Order: sequence, then C-alpha cells, then structure tokens
Amino acid sequence: MQDDSPAYHYATIARALAVIETEGALPLDNLAARLGMSPAHFQRTFSRWVGISPKRYQQYLALDHARALLANRFTTLETALATGLSGTGRLHDLFLRWEAMSPGDFARLGEGLTIRWGWFTSPFGDTLAMGTDRGLCGLAFAAETGADAAFADLAGRWPKASLVEDAPALAGWVAAAFAQKGEAALHLIGAPFQIKVWEALLRVPTGHVTTYSAIAHAVGAPKAVRAVGTAVGRNPVSWLIPCHRALRKSGALGGYHWGLPVKRAMLAWEAARADGDMLASS
Repeated sequence: MQDDSPAYHYATIARALAVIETEGALPLDNLAARLGMSPAHFQRTFSRWVGISPKRYQQYLALDHARALLANRFTTLETALATGLSGTGRLHDLFLRWEAMSPGDFARLGEGLTIRWGWFTSPFGDTLAMGTDRGLCGLAFAAETGADAAFADLAGRWPKASLVEDAPALAGWVAAAFAQKGEAALHLIGAPFQIKVWEALLRVPTGHVTTYSAIAHAVGAPKAVRAVGTAVGRNPVSWLIPCHRALRKSGALGGYHWGLPVKRAMLAWEAARADGDMLASS
C-alpha cells in the first residue's frame, strides 16, 4: 500500500529539491524519471503536498526565489508592530497564542519543569515536538539532522527539566501549528534578548520575509545584527516562530538550524499557499 503521509511527501520533495539544486529546472517527465517515479504519481504527490504543479513549484524553489521574496514581500517589522501584531495577542489568523518564561525560570535551565515530547509527521518530514502545560516549547525537523541529533539538540536546551514521552498531550497543538487553525499555544523558553528577537519573528506574515538587520532595528539594537542572527538560530520552536523567514540583506538564505533544504522548502510551501489564497480571493 502506498504511503500517503506528509513525511513521505516531504521525503519525495526533498529528493526533488536535491536534483533541482544540482541540475536546475527539469521537465516533468525528466524529473519524475530521476526520482524513479511515474509522471502521474509525481504530479499527484506534489499536488497533495503544496497544491501546485511541479513546474510551478520549481519556480518557487529557484535559487533566486528568496531574492524575489525580499524584493516583493519584504515586511518591515515596525509596520507590523504598528498594526497590532505584537504582544500576547493572537497572531496569524487568530490561531496562535504565546507566553514567555520569566528570566529567573530560564536561568534555572528547566529545573522543576515537566516537558512532554513526541514525534509527528509534518509537511517537512518527521517532527519532534516538546511542550509544557502552557504550550509548545520546541519543534525540531529531523529530515536533515536525523532523529537522534534533533532530540539531543532540543533536550539539551533544558537539561534540568523532566522529559516525559507523551505525544497525545501535544497532538492538538501540533495539528493546529501545521493546519493554522484551531489554537496552537507556545511557551517560549529563552533569555530576554532571545525572546525579543522571537517576538519580532512572530510579526512577519506568512508568505513574507524580513532581514536580520530589520529584526535588529525592530528590537532596538540596530548594531547587534550578529547577536540577532545567533538568537534566530537558537529559536527552539521552528515554523511557528518563523526563523525561516529571516534572510540576509542580499537575499541569500543565510543559515538554518535544521538544514537549508528544509528552509527553502518552507519558504516555497508558504509562498505557494499565499499565492493560492490570493488567487482564490480575487
């Protein structure tokens, strides 16, 4: 029986992404053959994953797509702040709420905190979720790093916390995170400066991007671009805190903690969905 899970679809997309990066855009028949699939099967997989044709998707995955996003969908965080996308209000079509751990609690490295964890499938491969009673505190993507490394990475951020495997306790929040409906709660665990940077990322709308320097200005530290980059890289709740939307001024992707193929796929997936929504509403 054919695997129809999101993780299977992402694995196919990741293989296609590697071929496209190496060989450039290919006709449907050629690309499907390179992946050992029939054109019809390959077309169906793309449609289920992102809702557009492989040809159109290759345009989103082009190496200059990030530069096009920066030119056409750059969002200044000051504007987002002025329009009310800030604080503890519900963001992103009213599906997300969040709160931050106090600096004192953060300094205790999770001591006295129970963090539940579980593995889930997502549009970007196998995903590790961790959460407290207040919300998700970690989302990691294992497609590039591997499951063991992803788990060690997140667990190592709160070394004194009690970790309990309990996927059902997190399932509702994880489902809301990727469907962007229902309610996804976040419990941000970080140093004060990191929290400020992550707040700024939360203000970047879906399908848009920003730059590290714009984030630095938004948090009141315009000369701290390097420190902002470090804080972006330490974001523990990837996707919901959209660090994949942060680019260099040149339009280059910059780094991504869970692997650049995942970042490129996230940007393409979001841009395609955003364009589809705009076409549907026009």
